[in-house]
Amino acid sequence: MLNTTGGALPARFRRTRLLIVGCGDVGTRVARRLAGRVRLLALTSTPARVPALRALGVTPLVGDLDEPPTLRRLAGLAQRVLHLAPPPSQGLRDWRRDPRSRALAAALARRSVPHQLVYGSTSGVYGDCGGAWVDETRAPDPRTPRAWRRLDAERTWRLWGRQTGARVTLLRIPGIYAPDRPGGAPQRLLGGLPVLRREDDVVTNHIHADDLARACVRALWLGRPQRVVNVVDDTQLPMGDCLDRVADLLGLPRPPRLSRAEAQGRLPLAVLSFMDESRRLRNQRLKRELRLRLRYPSVEDGWAQAAASWSRTNQSE
Repeated sequence: MLNTTGGALPARFRRTRLLIVGCGDVGTRVARRLAGRVRLLALTSTPARVPALRALGVTPLVGDLDEPPTLRRLAGLAQRVLHLAPPPSQGLRDWRRDPRSRALAAALARRSVPHQLVYGSTSGVYGDCGGAWVDETRAPDPRTPRAWRRLDAERTWRLWGRQTGARVTLLRIPGIYAPDRPGGAPQRLLGGLPVLRREDDVVTNHIHADDLARACVRALWLGRPQRVVNVVDDTQLPMGDCLDRVADLLGLPRPPRLSRAEAQGRLPLAVLSFMDESRRLRNQRLKRELRLRLRYPSVEDGWAQAAASWSRTNQSE
């Protein structure tokens, strides 16, 4: 899958070059998986991250998606691009504009166009589906500004792929978790944050960060052109039941339950937004087209291996 490139390229370019845009937690997991197998480059807007990226075996490129002139050096640099950086988080007067994606797309198209680009989107573009099963053929129906911006970025990259001939794969990603990621279920449980009672609850979707990183790698080599793939595990549980199982594994109290009316007055808006949408994502394309065998098919699998060490660590503090 990771064939080297030949021809008359300089020696330093003979291995496949992968550019990671947005090398945070998931991008770092991808870099660790590919270290020594491909030449890794990463765009960062934070000069302080340069030493950490170099320690991973990644060549850092300092640039800012909001400053198009800083992106010119990216032209022709990489045969494959993994784009995990989000669109703007605020300040858009019109959600139909995505200047960050357009600036990067223009920079990448200046010389030889990358063979493959993988864009990390969100399953939030589907909107509320009332708990129905959802595959990649369902028409998007975003309900939040964040989801609208992601959908606009998807459309920008799909059009770019058609215009340039690059293979563009869109990964629609739900809630990402892992025991070694900050925040998440343990902190929520320790804080006693309530969830909805069963009759009001919503079905949520998840993917372990390591499985997501593996999906990104496979999409970079196996992703079909202009294709959408749901990157989700096999868990199909309401939010409250999912947190109950994590609580039991970690030996923590289960979260209290509220009616939806009670939740409106007690929970932050950011938390409530996740309780307004319910869907069950299908993952057949992930398994058949990207040939990914999940290491953590369920949230319970993802927490089981870490439960004992997590409990010991926190009990000793």
